[in-house]
Amino acid sequence: MNQKMLGIIDATTYKPEIEELTFHRSLAAVPFASRYRLIDFVLSNMVNSDIESVAIFPKYQYRSLMDHLGSGKQWDLNRKKDGLFFFPSPHLHNEYDEFGSFRQFSDHIDFFLRSTQEYAVITNSYTVCNIDYKKVLAYHLENGCDITEVRKDGASLQMFIMSTKLLLNLIHNKEQTGFKTLADVVNENKNQLNICHYEFYGYAAVIDSISSYYKHSMDMLKPEIWHEIFLKSRPILTKAKDEPPTKYGKEAVVKNSLIANGCKIEGHVENSIIFRAVHIGKDTVVKNSVIMQKSQIGDGCLLDHVIADKDVKVEAETIVKGSVLLPQILRKRTIQGALMNS
Repeated sequence: MNQKMLGIIDATTYKPEIEELTFHRSLAAVPFASRYRLIDFVLSNMVNSDIESVAIFPKYQYRSLMDHLGSGKQWDLNRKKDGLFFFPSPHLHNEYDEFGSFRQFSDHIDFFLRSTQEYAVITNSYTVCNIDYKKVLAYHLENGCDITEVRKDGASLQMFIMSTKLLLNLIHNKEQTGFKTLADVVNENKNQLNICHYEFYGYAAVIDSISSYYKHSMDMLKPEIWHEIFLKSRPILTKAKDEPPTKYGKEAVVKNSLIANGCKIEGHVENSIIFRAVHIGKDTVVKNSVIMQKSQIGDGCLLDHVIADKDVKVEAETIVKGSVLLPQILRKRTIQGALMNS
């Protein structure tokens, strides 16, 4: 039996709860865990499950997403047959905002018609976990399911497996059935399909708000969670960067933090996630914070419960404080001065 799977990543979703990090990028391209993007976890799960054909359906601000993924080489998806495909929305109609929109898929129906894989995995673009879809497919086949939904603690992770034939039927018949999205089919099930639920017991984080982004970023500092996500046997792949090792000054202190390559650390970093090419100045304290790529933190600063987006500049002697429930956001390419203290 042909048990090959087709990967479908719905990257159309817009979440106002996290818009401060998505002004210049799609949700799928939001940086996470010091050197990754959210899409890396979703795409790596598919590749590690022997999925060789993956279609990404983006809608908003997807230039940075396409730049990050390129031809798919880092995921071994730059292939002559199958590989990585981008299908941007041809319209900005509201019908595309719902996860698993059949209208979105029908605009690119030729892709599905040409696909030879018997089964399809459909996921969102912003769930962080390490899951083997081959195990989900085995469960799907063993239980004679029409659609299998992956859940965590009873809540949907927006991951589904079904036959490609059934998916095509749902797309073709959307006007007759009235089903606009995959969720409509699963929740209403007027066709009396056999809907199964696969419970995932590993760590799973749905990143759809500032609070969830901050909480799950801090989770990455816990060794038991880190080792559950970043497995040697099922690596999380990302775009390679040729950067030197991080340089630590004589007075630098680092405690319980993730520090990416290319940084210069001269101050005190604690319980924080520092992305590539960040500079932390002398006598500066960064605690409980996320500092993204190429941000420059001056001398004598204090940052506590802060999320600093890419290319942020914090001038010397500046104090910026947030809280666990309301971290302070410094938007991309902004300058934070001592007179703007929070």
